[in-house]
Amino acid sequence: MAKVPTVLFMMVVFLVDPIHGAPQVPCFFIFGDSLADNGNNNNLLTRAKVNYQPYGIDFLTGPTGRFCNGRTTVDILAQLLGFENLIPPFATSNKGPYILKGLNYASGAAGIRVETGSQLGGHISLDQQLLNHQYLNKCLYSVGMGNNDYINNYFKPQFYPTSRMYTLEQYTTVLIEQYSRQMMTLYDKYGARKVALVGLGLIGCTPNAISTFGTNGSACVDKLNTAAQMFNQKLVSLVDQLNANLRDAKFIYVNSFGMGSGDPAAAGFKVVNVGCCPVNNIGQCAAGKLHAKIGVSMCFGMDFILLRP
Repeated sequence: MAKVPTVLFMMVVFLVDPIHGAPQVPCFFIFGDSLADNGNNNNLLTRAKVNYQPYGIDFLTGPTGRFCNGRTTVDILAQLLGFENLIPPFATSNKGPYILKGLNYASGAAGIRVETGSQLGGHISLDQQLLNHQYLNKCLYSVGMGNNDYINNYFKPQFYPTSRMYTLEQYTTVLIEQYSRQMMTLYDKYGARKVALVGLGLIGCTPNAISTFGTNGSACVDKLNTAAQMFNQKLVSLVDQLNANLRDAKFIYVNSFGMGSGDPAAAGFKVVNVGCCPVNNIGQCAAGKLHAKIGVSMCFGMDFILLRP
């Protein structure tokens, strides 16, 4: 990764008042989808798993189940916070005192809604991720959900009825209302007080989305980006509401959409009009495949990693 996004430094400063030396918070817990999954799906009966090359080709130990070539954003954040090791996946962690430093519950294809992503097989929804968690109230929490509720739910009418039940505006409102209840569970039942809510990125510009939905002549899948912007607007309002009502807690909104709107070429990527890899019929990188003469250090976009034209 050529640059560490400025927003990660802002998260550290705002949420933990960093000092030099030991980790800035005693523990870091992660909830999310494929953007944060670091191996929780590997042993599930699901097609939404990526424990094969070219995934992980820039990661020290090779493929791990991360939906990218190297570290995820939450990996980098853990390092910025001062943790000696990356936060381990819940699925393979041993039960011992070291897990009190944090766990990663994220699951590829998971969403705010329980059924989201089920056409791909097993996954761990946000409700189930919360059930897997234990109470700790001095930790930093990163929660990033909602991508699959559009990509693998609302815009997959062959599998889900939601687009026939709701307009896009209504569906987004329903999602945010459920998300709000889930955040209150995290606050009330598990004691979370420092929470970063990660907004949706340019989900219509991912290789997965482009291969699955097509662009009809546009650079990206416009309907997906429109949905992401609508969700983010309502998420900002939710963050404001949570901070107003829960005075002893600190919630921040992470603007992933704005981060992805930058110029990838300026960050050192030399090929920005194609993804790094040919994809299979569910939009993931085909096993062992990269586009000829394109190295992932120079291209921008593996599977769900953003692709900018």
